[in-house]
Formats: sequence, structure tokens, C-alpha cells
Amino acid sequence: MDNKKRCKWCNLKNPKYIDYHDNEWCKPNFDDRYLYEMLILESFQAGLSWECVLNKRESFKKAYDNFDIDKVCSYDNKKINELLNNKEIIRNKLKINASINNSKIFKEIVNEYGTFYNYLKTFTHNNTLYEVDKTTNDLSDAISEDLQKRGMKFVGSTIIYSYLQAIGVIYSHDKECYLFKKV
Repeated sequence: MDNKKRCKWCNLKNPKYIDYHDNEWCKPNFDDRYLYEMLILESFQAGLSWECVLNKRESFKKAYDNFDIDKVCSYDNKKINELLNNKEIIRNKLKINASINNSKIFKEIVNEYGTFYNYLKTFTHNNTLYEVDKTTNDLSDAISEDLQKRGMKFVGSTIIYSYLQAIGVIYSHDKECYLFKKV
């Protein structure tokens, strides 16, 4: 283990968490497939820790057909029951149903804007926010509100704030963290 100082939330005993913190979190990645995967995973975080979801990420990838949006949009009751019985993922019926519903809405947004990031840019204006010690802001409030109006579930402002951090729209490494950037 190196002696790098990391964000206070990062469990230093979990190699997956350290890797996520060091190599993925807050780093811009606006590929639709990644944006979709992270939105699905973040929606499963509601009421749980991100570490819990992250530990099950590979199982989610397998269960959700490698986050193939077309396949997820076509999930039927048989597939839903399969997911509900999969002990390797979070088996919450409301979240599973929401993930399928949200997939369809994600796809509609992509059809409307060309990419999901183009949709996000209508809110972000292609800017990165640098802030720490927050769980919501005006940006996450606005995106959350719009996604909910479109019919998405489990996309409250706190979940969307976490999502924006995950994809690199909000840069939030702690001031003590070796990855902190002062802007």
C-alpha cells in the first residue's frame, strides 16, 4: 500500500475502492456506454453505500448483459425474476424495475440529443465544477428534476450529484487528497 493521502470516504482496505478513487472518480468520461452504466449503478446506490454497489459492479455487468441498453430495454418478467433471484447484485424490485424504465428514458434522451452528454451539456454548458463537501447543488437539482419529469426513478439530487462526480462533471477530491486540484 502506498502512503498517498486519499479522500476521507475511500476505504483504504478495499483495492476496488482505491482503484475507483484513483483512476475513475471525477475523471471526465462522456462515452454514452459509460454514462449509462454509471447512471444504472448510481440508481442502485440509493439508501446504500457506493462501496456496496462498486463491490458488485462486475456482477451487475454480467447480470445486465454488459450494460447493453437495447437488451436492458427489452427485459421481460422472466428476466426481472432472474435479476430478483441473483444473489450477486442488489435485489430490490423497485430499483430493478426503475433500471429498465430509466434505460428506456436514457435511450429517448440519446435519440433527442444525439448523446447523453449533449443532454447534460444543456445544464453544464460543458463546464467542470470544482467543489468539495457537498452532496447536492443547483446543477444536480436541475438535472434530477428534469429526469424525474421525464419519468426516471431513483434519480434524486443526491444520486445525480454522485453521478456527476463519477463521470467527471463535478471534481470533488478532498483538499487533503493527493488528487485535489485548486482552480
